Amino acid sequence: MEFLTTISSAFLQGGLYMWLILCLQVVSIAIIVERALVLFKKRAPTEFKFSSEFESLIRKGDLKAVQAKLEKVSAKAHPLARAIGAGVTAAVNLGGKDEIQGKMDEVLLDENARLERRTGFLAMLANVGTLMGLLGTITGMIKSFAAVSYASPMEKATLLSAGIAEAMNTTAYGLIMAIPTIIMFAILANRSTILSDDLNQGALRIYNWLSYAYEPVPAKGVQREGSES
Repeated sequence: MEFLTTISSAFLQGGLYMWLILCLQVVSIAIIVERALVLFKKRAPTEFKFSSEFESLIRKGDLKAVQAKLEKVSAKAHPLARAIGAGVTAAVNLGGKDEIQGKMDEVLLDENARLERRTGFLAMLANVGTLMGLLGTITGMIKSFAAVSYASPMEKATLLSAGIAEAMNTTAYGLIMAIPTIIMFAILANRSTILSDDLNQGALRIYNWLSYAYEPVPAKGVQREGSES
């Protein structure tokens, strides 16, 4: 109970900037919780392994079986399924390597953007929180110097201690808000990179198989016609 009283007293002594830092902290916690749920609970680096399930079907040229298998896969569980579907559709339409790559890249850009969404705000919030604490420090010191310069001897001690308290409390709270936010930003950014690399590597394998299996088909047809003639 005494600890809570001390915390509340320090918070009130910090003045307006404590409330502003608190707002930044609430926003950063909300982003951290949402991103942690998405990146750690709902997503896993399993897309590269998932891509191997389609190798034999693609190499045999059975794209209808690939499409039928993709219909049973949840795009939320395996985002790579969207990219595979786009690439397979382009291959069925005999679009060639360029069209297969273009269609898959469209999906990959969207999925990679989903992984990085809102994470970058954490670095900004941490910096702003630190700067808010610094600004509170400056205003508190200004009040302290003003007390020394203009206040009456009776008020000097009270105003001086109030200014120093505001300066120290806002500095401390700004750092308390910023340090965990920076740490979580690094953790979430690293997780996004892991998931993105896994997704891109899986998509590259699918692209290589599709382009290997389908790009030579027209050339083989031309060769057969030339041999028959």
